[in-house]
Amino acid sequence: MFQLPELPYKFDALEPYIDAATVEIHYTKHHAAYLKNLNTALEAHPQFFNKSIQEILTDLNQIPAEIRTTVRNNGGGYLNHMIYWEIMGPSCGGEPKGSIAEGIQRFFGSFENFKTLFEKEGMTRFGSGWAWLSKKQDGSLILHSTPNQDSPYSEGLYPVMGVDVWEHAYYLKYQNRRAEYLSNWWNLLNWEEIERRYLHV
Repeated sequence: MFQLPELPYKFDALEPYIDAATVEIHYTKHHAAYLKNLNTALEAHPQFFNKSIQEILTDLNQIPAEIRTTVRNNGGGYLNHMIYWEIMGPSCGGEPKGSIAEGIQRFFGSFENFKTLFEKEGMTRFGSGWAWLSKKQDGSLILHSTPNQDSPYSEGLYPVMGVDVWEHAYYLKYQNRRAEYLSNWWNLLNWEEIERRYLHV
């Protein structure tokens, strides 16, 4: 069965940009619930536990129709949150360096322009969802958003970095101020991890 990976830092490590209570609830309640629901849905079809969650989400048509929506929603939530936690960290932020910086420059002109466009994806995602920087199969980069817990993998894309814009990700601290949450989020980005994901084949 799929497992909840250990959070790579303490609940209060993302202060003051994301408060400890939000991280704790988000990780122990929301992320854990997606995991539980995914495992429950797959119990009757244990052969899928031999696949990675990435393989499952890349081809949802392989999943039996009666559980496909549940796996799409909860499998996406499980994987999306793993990426989200991994690309953040304490004492991070700043500007990217290396290959990811070059990629951002190439496809978006400048880091400042990239930030503006990325935040726009997060702000214009109506309701709940995610904003993403993803890599196409030809290696080019794309900014996009997905509704609910849909995964870029299901669209044939490889997620390099993503931000959760469900209200549970920011409401305790920011209430309805999604723009402030997105603006502050840049202070948490672990560019080394994002670089690793960008270079992943």
